[in-house]
Amino acid sequence: MCLVFILELLELERSRSRSSVVSKSVTSTIFLLIYRWCFLNLDDGSADDYCSLVMAAGKSGSFKMLEPCKPPPSKKPRKERNRGKSLGTTSSTEVMQQEIWKEFPEDLFEAVIARLPITTFFRFRSVCRKWNSFLDSQSFSQHCAQVPQSNPWFYTIAHENVNSGAMYDPSLKKWHHPTISYLPTKTIVLPVASAGGLVCFLDIGHRNFYVCNPLTQSFRELPPRSVKVWSRVAVGMTLNSNAASGGYKILWVCCDGEHEVYDSLKNSWTRPGSMPSCIKLPLSLNFRSQAVSLGGTLYFMRSDPEGIVSYNMVTGVWKQSIIPAPHHLSDHTLAQCEGRIILVGLLTKNAATCVCIWELQKMTLLWKEVDRMPNIWCLDFYGKHVRMTCLGNSGLLMLSLRSRQMNRLVTYNVVSREWLKVPGCLVPRGRKRQWIACGTAFNPCLTATA
Repeated sequence: MCLVFILELLELERSRSRSSVVSKSVTSTIFLLIYRWCFLNLDDGSADDYCSLVMAAGKSGSFKMLEPCKPPPSKKPRKERNRGKSLGTTSSTEVMQQEIWKEFPEDLFEAVIARLPITTFFRFRSVCRKWNSFLDSQSFSQHCAQVPQSNPWFYTIAHENVNSGAMYDPSLKKWHHPTISYLPTKTIVLPVASAGGLVCFLDIGHRNFYVCNPLTQSFRELPPRSVKVWSRVAVGMTLNSNAASGGYKILWVCCDGEHEVYDSLKNSWTRPGSMPSCIKLPLSLNFRSQAVSLGGTLYFMRSDPEGIVSYNMVTGVWKQSIIPAPHHLSDHTLAQCEGRIILVGLLTKNAATCVCIWELQKMTLLWKEVDRMPNIWCLDFYGKHVRMTCLGNSGLLMLSLRSRQMNRLVTYNVVSREWLKVPGCLVPRGRKRQWIACGTAFNPCLTATA
């Protein structure tokens, strides 16, 4: 709520001033409010009181109180009302002391803004050139690295709109429709992997790779591969360190065992060697399942024999694990959460269909069912031919479930085991809800560069 008032303040000031730079008095007021909202441990009552103290500087330089849109009045205890009045008096006095707040520490500016929601940050960038330049600031990158990662976002391609992507923010439950101008427009380009806020794209002809930060439009077209393989490939992506600034690597592998590794620091592809003889070829890779990255190792799902093949991006060693899949399973996908490998799939028996979650037991190398979709939701699938697309490998999953009579989007939190319905993805100026054809989950990062 406080951010809404702050943004209204910015719009009012910008409409009154011909300059694109906000006055010092307004900036001090804004950061006072942001500082309290982000750093002070306020209860609900005091937070509302602070939000009501939004002030704007008029042309004369004096301050005027802005009256926010208030909900219907409700009676509060006398003690709470008195506390609000005392806080309001103190806050108003502090705002007026410009000599103090105009010396607000520069590093604290960046520390506060680094903790704002992603969408709010992009609106704040338009205030002035200085705030817009934070993305190029090394100190701002360090502040962003200290902020705990929030829920991953989902970059998706809808079935009927393959030439443009849609991003879903599960924290705000809102869809965004970015325009990545550098991606080719004459061919279909699909997201196939992600790491550190970056998304890896591959054209539908399996020829050209691209890496992009969907938030900042940082973009790189990868050099041509040295091995001319145009068959379908599975792709995985890892970071060289804890941040994208340390570089990243991309692995592609096809069913006949051919594979290459791209290193962003060298900007080149290398062929590590041949697939070891202990791994049965062809691989029969499950292309519906994206690779899972754990500790610098990529895991791919395969069939015949059923199991997982893994590649260590540091040592260059391939391994294979034979793991029987659960019976009556379809549309299954690998995921990971807190170092555990998860399996998500549709379990169909007779006319009943349900989404189930399994966890891989490290000692026995067997799948153990840990959760399934609520029965009341599964009743909608009864007697229907349901298909599923699963995105996400960071503890939060997005499931696109569809049939001729149904189209549903759901998220599942592996830690809290919470199932939530997702608002339908609508193409801009469109009316029909789209079902997700493919996509990937990525951790939104303002400072990740391709």
